[in-house]
Amino acid sequence: MSDRPQQPHPRPEFPSQSQPTPGGTGEMSPRPDHGEDSYTGCGRLRDRRTVITGGDSGIGRAVALAFAREGADVLFTYLPEEESDAEETARLVRDAGRRAVAVACDVREETECQRLTDHAIAEFGRVDVLVNNAAFQMSQPQGIEAITTEQLDRVIRTNLYGMFWLCRMTLPHIPEGGSIINTTSVQGFQPRPHLLDYAMTKGAIATFTQGLAAQVAERGIRVNAVAPGPVWTPLIPATMPDTSKFGANTAFGRPAQPAEMAPAYVFLASPGASFITAEIVNATGGAPL
Repeated sequence: MSDRPQQPHPRPEFPSQSQPTPGGTGEMSPRPDHGEDSYTGCGRLRDRRTVITGGDSGIGRAVALAFAREGADVLFTYLPEEESDAEETARLVRDAGRRAVAVACDVREETECQRLTDHAIAEFGRVDVLVNNAAFQMSQPQGIEAITTEQLDRVIRTNLYGMFWLCRMTLPHIPEGGSIINTTSVQGFQPRPHLLDYAMTKGAIATFTQGLAAQVAERGIRVNAVAPGPVWTPLIPATMPDTSKFGANTAFGRPAQPAEMAPAYVFLASPGASFITAEIVNATGGAPL
């Protein structure tokens, strides 16, 4: 073996590209890796009933695939315009031998969150793991003056209201030993100016995670979060003006693939993390939180 230090993975080519929101996996170049050919489970989540918001693509799809290969049944949400991506996620879960339930749901609406919760309980009877992953951002390089009230409302309602409502509604159905995993971001700790409103919500998610963890610890329920750095998902070409240099500022010189986020969620959901709560797992590619 060589004693030379291991070199970072080479940065793949990311040609500049754009899509209408919310974006789709099929139009992306290169195509994201969700772990289709690489993730191997070992039963860490056997027979767990799990709910994942925003599970049609990106990090959500990677988590759904990993959970299924670890033995969990998966109910996940998608927006109606994301149906083709949702069908692929459902296929991956079923191919792993687990139950897949895809639910069209806009988490910005309280009634939709209640309908989702009712659907999950009707299907599963309980929720062992809730993953709040649905998110929206829109880059505004022109600054705060360019952030309309309409955009601000969409970002806050998607990233915060949906998470809050689903935690409140689902907690009565999470048994002792269950967990909630939220998705914050490096932006919540090192905000980039062009993502001001998004970064604000991601900072709030970290605070909410730690506060809720303290509230429900006596019930034997853990609450943690994952803080991704730049990850190659459909949200990027749908909301960023230039994708050609996306993720180049990480220690590895590239963005993460969704498959590289999934193990953090599996760990936090598993019995092996039974003494871990109020934790923010750094998955930023080298940026300290």
